[in-house]
Amino acid sequence: MKPSKDISRLLEIMAALRTPVTGCPWDLEQDFSTIAPYTIEEAYEVADAIERGDMVDLRDELGDLLLQVVYHARMAQEAGEFEFGDVVQAITAKMIRRHPHVFGDGGARDPAAVKETWEEIKAQERAQKRAERLARGEEAEEQDKKGYLDSVPVAHTALTRALKLQQQAARVGFDWLDAPPILDKIEEEIRELREAVESGERDHVREEFGDVLFALVNLGRHLGIDSEDALKRTNAKFTSRFHKVEQALEAGNRSLEGATLDEMEALWQAAKNKE
Repeated sequence: MKPSKDISRLLEIMAALRTPVTGCPWDLEQDFSTIAPYTIEEAYEVADAIERGDMVDLRDELGDLLLQVVYHARMAQEAGEFEFGDVVQAITAKMIRRHPHVFGDGGARDPAAVKETWEEIKAQERAQKRAERLARGEEAEEQDKKGYLDSVPVAHTALTRALKLQQQAARVGFDWLDAPPILDKIEEEIRELREAVESGERDHVREEFGDVLFALVNLGRHLGIDSEDALKRTNAKFTSRFHKVEQALEAGNRSLEGATLDEMEALWQAAKNKE
């Protein structure tokens, strides 16, 4: 089998990998739950290639991510649920439906109006999905238990899910008007965290620590700062400075293990001052 730019070849490869007896033993034993972590990992690797500006890696990582879509679609086809073509049809229909100002007679021409229309259409889609699930025989009672915020996927990272939960709540007016009151809330949460630390109750400390993080995400949202991105940048900064500390020690024939905290802190400050 030869490589091809045609998506049909990728579908053929996946079908061959999942064919009993002649297929790949590893691929054959996978299911949706075992493949899901790889799907998330590949999405992060796409983001990493973009962050590094590496177009060669981006091409390959996008291919890996596309493979995940094909993989899930193949397993769904085997289960008699849907196939890859249905996935393509669903997303093309969604994009046309959500852009009436481009593909229809909608009049939203500025970003704010487009976003408002987008949310209205998404609400209609959720209602339609509920109707489809009921038609498939899924329990109506179970669907009715779902609340307003249940549309925010739990698979997001905690910081991203916090942001999306806050955005969702804000759409119905449950939100601060501006940033200053959130700073007051953060100070309140930090006081409560201090009290929890002093109490020594681990569960209480974890709860209050989470409250501080949630409030910080909310502040970032009001300041137009994505918490996930901000923390990623700080991680990169920390890694860079720590590497400089390591290099400085190696230049003096020293090691991280043999250095004192005061020595490492001095080298850290030196690296920081050079930035």
